[in-house]
Amino acid sequence: MGMNSYGKEESGYIKGNSDYSRGLSEYSKEKSAYSREQGKFSGEKSDHSNVQIGVDYYPEHWDESLWEEDIKLMKETGVRVVRVAEFAWSRLEPSEGRFEFGWLDRAIDLLHRYGMQVVIGTPTATPPRWLTTAYPDVLPVFSDGQIYHPGVRGHRCYNSGSLRMYGTRIVEKLARHYSGHPAVIGWQTDNEFGMIDCHCDACNTAFRSWVQGKYGSLDRVNAEWGTVVWSGEYSDWNELTVPYGGSKFQNPSLLLDFQRFQWDAVVKFQQTQLEVLRTECPGHFVTHNFHSYPQRLDMYAVGADLDVASFDYYPNTSPDKQATTPYSGALSLDVTRGIKRSNFWIMEQLSGPPGCWMPMWRTPYPGFIRAYAWQSIARGADTVVHFRWRSAIAGAEQYWHGLIDHSNVPGRRFTEFAQLCSEVNQLSGKLKGTVLKAEVAILHSHEQKAALDIQPQAEGFDYYENIKQIHRALTKLGIGCDVIRAGEPLDGYKLVIAPSLYLLGEELAAQLEEYAIAGGTLILTNRTGVKNMDNVCVMQPLPGLLSRAAGVWVHEYDPIGGAAHVIRDEASDTFACSQWCDLLTPVTAEPIAWYNDDFYAGTPAITVNRFGKGEVYYFGTHAEERYWSGLLGSLAGRHGLRRFAGLPDGVQASVRSGENGSFLFLLNLSRTEQAVPLEKNYRCAFSGETRSGLLLLAPYGVEILELEG
Repeated sequence: MGMNSYGKEESGYIKGNSDYSRGLSEYSKEKSAYSREQGKFSGEKSDHSNVQIGVDYYPEHWDESLWEEDIKLMKETGVRVVRVAEFAWSRLEPSEGRFEFGWLDRAIDLLHRYGMQVVIGTPTATPPRWLTTAYPDVLPVFSDGQIYHPGVRGHRCYNSGSLRMYGTRIVEKLARHYSGHPAVIGWQTDNEFGMIDCHCDACNTAFRSWVQGKYGSLDRVNAEWGTVVWSGEYSDWNELTVPYGGSKFQNPSLLLDFQRFQWDAVVKFQQTQLEVLRTECPGHFVTHNFHSYPQRLDMYAVGADLDVASFDYYPNTSPDKQATTPYSGALSLDVTRGIKRSNFWIMEQLSGPPGCWMPMWRTPYPGFIRAYAWQSIARGADTVVHFRWRSAIAGAEQYWHGLIDHSNVPGRRFTEFAQLCSEVNQLSGKLKGTVLKAEVAILHSHEQKAALDIQPQAEGFDYYENIKQIHRALTKLGIGCDVIRAGEPLDGYKLVIAPSLYLLGEELAAQLEEYAIAGGTLILTNRTGVKNMDNVCVMQPLPGLLSRAAGVWVHEYDPIGGAAHVIRDEASDTFACSQWCDLLTPVTAEPIAWYNDDFYAGTPAITVNRFGKGEVYYFGTHAEERYWSGLLGSLAGRHGLRRFAGLPDGVQASVRSGENGSFLFLLNLSRTEQAVPLEKNYRCAFSGETRSGLLLLAPYGVEILELEG
């Protein structure tokens, strides 16, 4: 089949109809002023910092007669950027060595004609059947020997030699073909990298080499892993394998290193693509779309070589989740911003009720789509790309709804999306170059989560969920927060919160000591300093290497799990606590809360230690959010932390600042009207009108305010 006829003879799934044409005239918005110089391309890196809205589009899914109508409506609606091709390997290379890019050429040329910028996804997340049939080493093997067969996506082993060879080839062909196309500005590597836990022969060999490279000798492996337990010592390198099936309760050092090995495998797999893209397309940026937090994959390692990080954001639409969704979503966005410690992209934003891997969620409430897109921008997203332009009518994701339903007629959600596009395009110039500046940081670590998942400490003890609670308390207080990788520089932060540093090395301990000595306020929580970085328990009183900074040691602990326990503070107010109780013996620290029950009633539960010019708090238990809110509010007052006070539940505040000024985002992410007190006069960024006094926000209402002089 020839390239010129490919798009039509290999027809899509639906034909155009009169309803769609009516939809064009009924729902189109006034064309926005946007132009792109013909043939504009230079050796300089393309700009990925424009504040804009985009869509994910799959031309290969639809009859070619629909493409121009689609793209014309995108243009008229205010869409600026389109992602394509991340799952299209079988159409780009229908059989081994036969490349057919003609259909994609025509689609991208159309997008360019209507002023769209294009991001191309490398298609390696969906190896075609000709590849997996001829080269079965591409397919991952689970610990029980079962094969991850084709049928959905993600069926690729990162250590497969065949995948690396043929994956690199298709990326190279695409990169060379589109390196000079004036519409193409960037690339997305693969799609939603994740942990596969492959146990194939290639992974087995690669893991053994990885361990050899890290430790050098079997004697050191045996010593560092403590393999003498249960007669697990290795006497020959061939005995060292990936952790095959059987009991999951294997050597925790082996299991942690197996995860680290997989992180490195993903980094190396991505690097083969980055080398091609940077060589062939030096003017294009490269990103990757992370997803589904908490993430087992080390996003910081994968993100290190990217130009910008991206996230796929699907806030829960269920009414019974509305008390938590805005805050867990805020954490996800702050985590994404922390991958590169800079602004980011949303590569997939919710556009309708999801349904594929589970029964369909509720349809987004009026205003939900717009408000959550603005939440993404408020927390550092420069571009928000919505998944997807139109709902699929075939395949596993038929009910992961896009902006246009199966009816093919734009409806309520599309109208709301059009309003969002208009608003973002109105403010794009003002918001360009603006960033968030936080004075508080939460330290986050994939290694801590991995180690704590390998050996759960107590019922209900969840590393990421505990971070959620702390972050939620800060967000409700109107205090901006960065979430950064443990070990990153801490310059400029007045308060650093380091939850459960279960694995603790000398370098991180020294950095945190120096931070406090220099005048910083540090908060540590229980299960800190338990193990070294090899996942082996240390033989010293907890919190181990940070005992001196905390000024306290743990003389006993009680893993209480879900049992109801109580602490009381200096004012004799009581608060619930759960999960864990460290029984503390202060050395230089002062108690500020005590246990109120059980055999350790009266024993210190939370302490503060004056350390150098700063102070170190130690939480021996998991206190309820109300206690955290009180302490963090007090610290904000004492240390002059920037905050927006008086936020009702469900309302969030963020500030983006740059050369064009400072912009306060107030978002009501709830289904009820909320009133927000304004202590200053602001100018509405949309209308220019002054806002002061009590600001009323409708359900899912959005206000973006400029500080008046």
